[in-house]
Amino acid sequence: MMQFRISDTFTDSLAKLSGDEQKSTKTTAFDLQLNPANPGFRFHKLDRARDKDFWSVRVNRDIRIIVHKTEASLLLCYVDHHDKAYQWAERRKLETHPKTGAAQLVEVRELVREITVPKYVTDTSESVASSAQTTSRLFKQFTDEELLEFGVPSEWLQDVRIANEDSLLDLADHLPAEAAEALLEIATGGTPSVVQTVASDTDPFAHPDAQRRFRTMNNVEELKRALNAPWEKWMTFLHPSQQNLVTKQYNGPAKVSGSAGTGKTIVALHRAVFLAKENPDARILLTTFSDTLANVLKGKLKLFIGNQPHLAERLEVHAMDTIALRLHRSNAEKRHLIDDNQLFDVISNLVNQASDLKFSKAFVFDEWSQVIDAWQISSWEDYRDVKRLGRKSRLGEPQRKKLWSVFEQINQVLKSKKFVTIAGVYSELTINLSVKTNQPFNYIIVDESQDISIPQLRFLAAMGGGQANALFFAGDSGQRIFQQPFSWKSMGVDIRGRSTTLRVNYRTSHQIRMQADRLLAPTVVDVDGNREDRSGTISVFNGPSPAIERFDNSAEEITSVAEWLKSLVKEGFQAHEIAIFIRSEREVERAQHAFTQAGMSFKQLDQTIQMKYGTATLSTMHLAKGLEFRAVAVMACDDEIIPSLQRLETVTDSSELEAIYDTERHLLYVACTRARDRLMITSGDMPSEFLDDMIRQV
Repeated sequence: MMQFRISDTFTDSLAKLSGDEQKSTKTTAFDLQLNPANPGFRFHKLDRARDKDFWSVRVNRDIRIIVHKTEASLLLCYVDHHDKAYQWAERRKLETHPKTGAAQLVEVRELVREITVPKYVTDTSESVASSAQTTSRLFKQFTDEELLEFGVPSEWLQDVRIANEDSLLDLADHLPAEAAEALLEIATGGTPSVVQTVASDTDPFAHPDAQRRFRTMNNVEELKRALNAPWEKWMTFLHPSQQNLVTKQYNGPAKVSGSAGTGKTIVALHRAVFLAKENPDARILLTTFSDTLANVLKGKLKLFIGNQPHLAERLEVHAMDTIALRLHRSNAEKRHLIDDNQLFDVISNLVNQASDLKFSKAFVFDEWSQVIDAWQISSWEDYRDVKRLGRKSRLGEPQRKKLWSVFEQINQVLKSKKFVTIAGVYSELTINLSVKTNQPFNYIIVDESQDISIPQLRFLAAMGGGQANALFFAGDSGQRIFQQPFSWKSMGVDIRGRSTTLRVNYRTSHQIRMQADRLLAPTVVDVDGNREDRSGTISVFNGPSPAIERFDNSAEEITSVAEWLKSLVKEGFQAHEIAIFIRSEREVERAQHAFTQAGMSFKQLDQTIQMKYGTATLSTMHLAKGLEFRAVAVMACDDEIIPSLQRLETVTDSSELEAIYDTERHLLYVACTRARDRLMITSGDMPSEFLDDMIRQV
């Protein structure tokens, strides 16, 4: 039976066609899989191609699919307009790497040099080589044999050996992914893993690295799923270093960290599926801090278990609060949940009645939420002695005494009206579950773990109970936007010795990542002393530099963003691949006007609305977590908008000011790193000081 495969280069090129062109291409692809020998197909052999098994297939008058066709297999390689498709094929060949045994689509070096004249291809004659600064060559210490072990194609060895910092990224664009990643890791001081080798008689498409680029389609339904999903479908294949984290056995809580785009969520999803497969009687919970993110995870999980629906029966995906409320209804005393708005009204009334209380309502509310309620403090002695981890402003005993008089009344009001806060729900559940032998879930995987709260972590610890493999976290401290830092170890969750940082960014271009990273410190150390070092992170592809634009007024900003959106559409970007983020609801109108001027339909996200295919996305930065787009505009980055003037006006001391600045930086970082290929950041008034940080020379 003929093997039918598609390459990531095919789906990448498909995404750049117009909607009608994509539909026609997909129809042709489906027909090819059903009957590749159909005489109705117009196969045209590409005589100028170096690889004699390259053929073109006619989609319509102008669109051509490039296929690699043998008696045993048919591989969809690329699709584009006639001339561009032919040029792509003429510069490439499919071969098996002589050292690793992996199938690779390799650019023909001589033709790349002839057609594109990239700046890294230099004259290697003795006279030029002797004058070169060999000290700037990044890989001069490696032998050809060692470079081959990293997956470098034989004909590119010479270019790799003379590469320097200025030429490496251009060179990486022309190398297979595993080779580019290894070289980039070496250039940033890391030690890459040698690419796995397979026996000479092994199918080259069965190699782990080949499986990241080529997928075998067993039926039309698989092909439909592969072609209808956006480029993120390739997340179903892992780098070998990520695969080890997925299958590793841990003797306690474990965590994977890394900056945006390094694949933490992908590892979490794979970990959940792996545990479900390895433990057929176990129940697994994949959770995160919001319903919005949980819905995103559910959508991604379908790509993993599409042909194994039985796994979904034991693998649940819920927001943390959602699952806690469900368990609370069946495991604990029934009480009425009070939301933050109701609670703020209760606190405001009591503050108004208090005499000689020199604290704002906002401060009292935060102190209650982050200390009293979070730690479930019920006595003056406990509040007097609590260390208030995560709270920046210092309070002496007399100040705490005055505050406690209000907190005591809050407790009484809640009790008398049979109200319970969400923290109270977690507390009651934690007590209830800690005495149970049978827990509702055997394994728990937590995504975006940097934003879980004290009560939530206690709840997880009660279910995990220190069992091997029971708790697995994925998160990035640089993206913490909701919770103050606190000690996980004090909650019974000690990840020391079981924490790993991912350093290869697959989602965001080198240019976008470098610009966004300037918003954050290179190293983050948590309360327990665990270090997250983002300085060694590398991106595996290039793209245009982000556009950071400052305008005199919002009208000019809106017009410029609208023109940028129009240019994206002309280049072939689809509406669902584009998003605009703003700091808060107050800036929504500016983004709406930009979309309207560009003539684009859009959907504004809230906590329940999901992205809609065929429309662009408008969202606040707080809802950006977990989302990915090819192009992103971050608008209204004005002074007094980010960092938020409203938040700054609540500051009581310098340490609290620092905490607000940190989370506001994290917000902008999160929004910027949702972009894969294109990023535009704008202000329509006095620009935020954060923009100066992003454009500073380093």
